[in-house]
Amino acid sequence: MSDHQNLLAEQRRALILDEVRRRGGVRVNELTRKLSVSDMTVRRDLDALARQGVIEKVHGGAVPVVEATAHEPGFEAKSALELNAKRDIAREAAKLAVPGSAIALAGGTTAFALAQELVEVPELTVVTNSVQVADVFHSARRSSGGSGPRPGAATVVLTGGVRTLSDTLVGPVADAAIRSLHFDVLFIGVHGISVQAGLSTPNLAEAETNRHFVRSARRVVVIADHTKWGTVGLSSFADLEQVDTLVTDSGVSDEAREEIVEHLPGLVVAGAPADI
Repeated sequence: MSDHQNLLAEQRRALILDEVRRRGGVRVNELTRKLSVSDMTVRRDLDALARQGVIEKVHGGAVPVVEATAHEPGFEAKSALELNAKRDIAREAAKLAVPGSAIALAGGTTAFALAQELVEVPELTVVTNSVQVADVFHSARRSSGGSGPRPGAATVVLTGGVRTLSDTLVGPVADAAIRSLHFDVLFIGVHGISVQAGLSTPNLAEAETNRHFVRSARRVVVIADHTKWGTVGLSSFADLEQVDTLVTDSGVSDEAREEIVEHLPGLVVAGAPADI
């Protein structure tokens, strides 16, 4: 049995989306052979991706949708994208969290993946504006088989605010909470990152909340897969000069790496083969 037959629907759709974007379009019969699934399964996957707004169905296949700067997919839609890259990034970024430190973890699916790694780092104080991220830490606080907190479990502060499509809490309530705090390090995902626009997002309120996160942190670590480099959202919230480290994945091109190294003091490429 092919490994592709054992894929979860979200993983299969992520592979399909990557194929569509990489090649500029695919045909149904090509996907059935590549994934070893039925024609009906592929068509259901294409229907799901079309509903998420990330592909456009055409006769016999699909083509990518060019994202508008103000378009923001929901948390569930984004969770299916670049799954392996997000896991690799999360594992590398977690190494930058010092036990006992105060960290901020802004919302998003890469931050969600990072939270699952950070539950193993002892004595953290975590401030987040993501309900999803907070739930990861709250679930991990329970000792296995016990009712009390797990020794060394993180203390979590949820900012409050108005919930967005990407499951983050933003607005004046969140901004006021963040302004009153100081973090050793901020881990933040982005919709887009570029030399010209810096860090950007399609959501204006989220951009303002992210500005406060950046201002309140001694160190800023951006966690973003390779597809985010060169992408520009509606609203910029930080210049590249405010970023200390970018943690991305091995899909980043050589040209992009040269640009990143030129403009950022720190670059970590997750999933890259070790030098021999």
